[in-house]
Amino acid sequence: MLPEAISVLENSEPAIRHESLLADCAAGPVSTAVAEIFAAAARPGMISLAGGNPDLSFLPMPELGKSTDAIVANQGQQALQYGAGQGTEELRIQICELMALEGIIGASPGNVAVTIGSQSALDTVTKILCNPGDTILTDDATYMGALGTFAGYQADVQPVRTDDDGLIPEELQLRIVSLRNAGKHIKFLYIIPNFNNPSGITLAGNRRNRVVEICREANIFVVEDNPYGLLRFGGENLPALRACYPLDVIYLGSFSKIFAPGLRIGWALLPPHLVQKFLILGGSSTLCPPALSQMLVSAYLRDYDWQAHLSVAVGSYRQRRDAMLTALAACMPPGVTWTRPDGGFFIWLTLPPSIDTQALVHRAFDANVAFFHGAAFLPRAGRSNQLRLAFSAVPAGMIEVGIQRLSRVISAAVDTTF
Repeated sequence: MLPEAISVLENSEPAIRHESLLADCAAGPVSTAVAEIFAAAARPGMISLAGGNPDLSFLPMPELGKSTDAIVANQGQQALQYGAGQGTEELRIQICELMALEGIIGASPGNVAVTIGSQSALDTVTKILCNPGDTILTDDATYMGALGTFAGYQADVQPVRTDDDGLIPEELQLRIVSLRNAGKHIKFLYIIPNFNNPSGITLAGNRRNRVVEICREANIFVVEDNPYGLLRFGGENLPALRACYPLDVIYLGSFSKIFAPGLRIGWALLPPHLVQKFLILGGSSTLCPPALSQMLVSAYLRDYDWQAHLSVAVGSYRQRRDAMLTALAACMPPGVTWTRPDGGFFIWLTLPPSIDTQALVHRAFDANVAFFHGAAFLPRAGRSNQLRLAFSAVPAGMIEVGIQRLSRVISAAVDTTF
């Protein structure tokens, strides 16, 4: 390299000098919209309807503190040491018992891998199944964390149309045929069948087996992400997709919504022939799930009436959902519609087509209310006239005030576009 070029390189800003070293998935500008929303949500006086956080007030905190003390005092060498990559046997057995509540009967602990949250499980599944350019199918609006994972593996994410009953089987079938005719290599369908994030919609019972059968006939895995399944306030209890299809559905679960997200414990229930691949490739980035967290989750499931605690939380979520639905009906201008979830944390609003909800985010900040704009959940980049509201972590009285603030922002936008 010429001395002049070396001098220019040495004097360049590091961000410019290092740009050529970045992987394709990290090159170019990175959106800070999500970080902006979370930062704004922490401002004094802000009512955040953005984050899907669980309400932890129902947990027996003093007792859990004693349990933690006892674990460290009596099993500290095990709790603070590296552990098995698959997770503790006790917790894997307990996970199988928990999944039975979702209709997954007779699952083997040997096919369960404990992970650092279900996000880690999804990352490992994508690592196992996808080469750059491979196709993943999703609902037409889906969990933004999943989209980030898929982008990291340079997957081609393709949406499938949904309605008020969830993913439409006929649209799934047509999409598979169309993509295959275009030479696409489809690896799996990613779906949140219960109380979808962001829409709150549940995949109808009469569609569940058909969705899996379509994928099975096309030799495509179904990756079922079910963090909200036990958070039902109404409607019919529906079995997990995995219940009848142990070889074709990879099931992801989490303790983040039903216990404590800070412990970062999730799991994957895998077809037997994928278990070792999952453990080897997952272990290359995480080594093992945290032993202390696993032992505290096991103590909670073993020593406490966790279902009673969860029932209290679900009752609170139901009240907050009802408060949000009532406030929306009272405050929103004509032309705005919303979903009515039977569980979970979220309500999905649809505004008139002329409104881009991303443009409303900062106006809402000025009104001291925060939400997530719909474009954050789209598999394909573009504008959206939809937005997500979370009711799980906000008291009912504050929800009403937050919706009043948001309605003024939306009403002003509607007035200026007509």
